[in-house]
Amino acid sequence: MTLIAVLDYGIGNLRSAQKALEKVGADARLTADHGLIAEAAGVVLPGVGNFGRCMDALAGAGLADVAHEAAAAAAAGTGKPFLGVCVGMQMLFDGSDESPDSAGLGVLPGRVRLLPDTVKRPQMQWNVLRWASPNGSATHMADGQPDPCWMYFVHSYWADAAPDDIAATCEYGVDAVAAVQRGRLWATQFHPEKSAHNGLHLLESFVTACA
Repeated sequence: MTLIAVLDYGIGNLRSAQKALEKVGADARLTADHGLIAEAAGVVLPGVGNFGRCMDALAGAGLADVAHEAAAAAAAGTGKPFLGVCVGMQMLFDGSDESPDSAGLGVLPGRVRLLPDTVKRPQMQWNVLRWASPNGSATHMADGQPDPCWMYFVHSYWADAAPDDIAATCEYGVDAVAAVQRGRLWATQFHPEKSAHNGLHLLESFVTACA
């Protein structure tokens, strides 16, 4: 079984992400152990709630540098696959308007913005994705996904990402970024662990990429 390290920093949907990865056949470990993370074939950074509190918790668990190094190596195509989920995706960027004094990991350029006043916040619903293939990716997050592809979202903020990093968008007041991909770095604003077959298939594809 493929060993996947789910970063345990004491906040967010950690257990549900672990259980979903186990369901698709991974040996998913909820861990803050640096040795086990180094040994793993892939790394997952989940997240739910406030951007600043998540960044503080990640640093407090001694995992901010580990997450940055793993995500940066994945983005460069030289490291193991890395998956960020929800606020775990947002933390990969420079910062968020939700917590202006908190710096993000800065692996991807861009800033996290509030969804517009014209829509209900948070977006808490199924929404359809529009996939776009990022430059230079051998394995794409959309591989094997249906058209239309529905995923489940719970969020009030979205990442204003660089165009080349955008893997998918959804319409919700703005053309909101729903997923990003650079090299072996994948990240989703939606929750694959709550997105039934489509979400589990995405997680299965991630585990296959790790193997």
